[in-house]
Amino acid sequence: MSATTNRPSSIQGTTRGRGADAAFRWIVLFAGSLVLLILAVMIASTTYESWPIFAKEGLGFFTSDTWRPGSSRTEVTGDYGALAFLFGTVVTSLIAIVVAVPLSVGIALFLTQIARGRARTLLTYTVDLLAMIPSVVIGLWAVAFFVPNVIYPVMQAVNVIAGAIPLFAEPVTVRSIFAAGLVLALMILPIITAIVREVIATTPPDERYAAYGVGCTDWEVMRHVILPRARAGIIGATMLGLGRALGETIAVLLVIGGSARIGWGLFQPGQTIAGQIASGFAEASPEGINGLIALGVALFAITILINMGARFVIWRMGAISGDAAL
Repeated sequence: MSATTNRPSSIQGTTRGRGADAAFRWIVLFAGSLVLLILAVMIASTTYESWPIFAKEGLGFFTSDTWRPGSSRTEVTGDYGALAFLFGTVVTSLIAIVVAVPLSVGIALFLTQIARGRARTLLTYTVDLLAMIPSVVIGLWAVAFFVPNVIYPVMQAVNVIAGAIPLFAEPVTVRSIFAAGLVLALMILPIITAIVREVIATTPPDERYAAYGVGCTDWEVMRHVILPRARAGIIGATMLGLGRALGETIAVLLVIGGSARIGWGLFQPGQTIAGQIASGFAEASPEGINGLIALGVALFAITILINMGARFVIWRMGAISGDAAL
């Protein structure tokens, strides 16, 4: 008797089963294609709406800091320079990354390698819960308590100690680029921590046990075994957090001050692309709306370039070290 006839009837292929497999493949293909279609429509429509702005300004859209929207319905009569908004977006995001990434890696190492029992479970749930808090709630809490009572005294102390450095020079304002960067760091901290924690958890136990077997301490195991293994994942998590920081709107808008400026002082007000879109859209003229859409296209392009760069770095690290690229 053949092997086919010996198989239980419950696992034998049927015409109906093969038809279901084909239907499932088509459904999955449609779902994947739908994402690409939505992305293509979004890029095409926003670029089309904002093209008159790019056509008039040219490279000046990215190199000028003059933003004076016009009121025309059919022409572009204003001046649209996004440099100040690009500056605020990049600087606040860099502050967030510089603060959040080391803390996230440290928290992830503590949760996976040091914490035990209920403390580990409680801290893990706390980090995950922090990621679910709406950004508007974090923004309101930052305006009412965190910025005036925690960040502002820190800025004043740093100004007294290192006021000669242009980054920390006077005047010190409550709502500032520095405050917005720290609030962003708080918002992306749980996202980066969760991803890094999962990446670290995939480290082969045999490698850790071998390191302990030759006399390595916990710090040496984390430094020489776990972190090299998790390096590509840490970069991927950083880029995901950076994408969140670049596009964050409400929380940043509440604490950054809303002043489009370019300067060395981190303790002074500024503005981001997302903040300008949110604050100016309601009262913008048709021409001004096209200008805001152009800002959105610029932000989208920046996000794509950053993700492409991160993908290349991760691929190169995987090719060099043998780790799987994300």
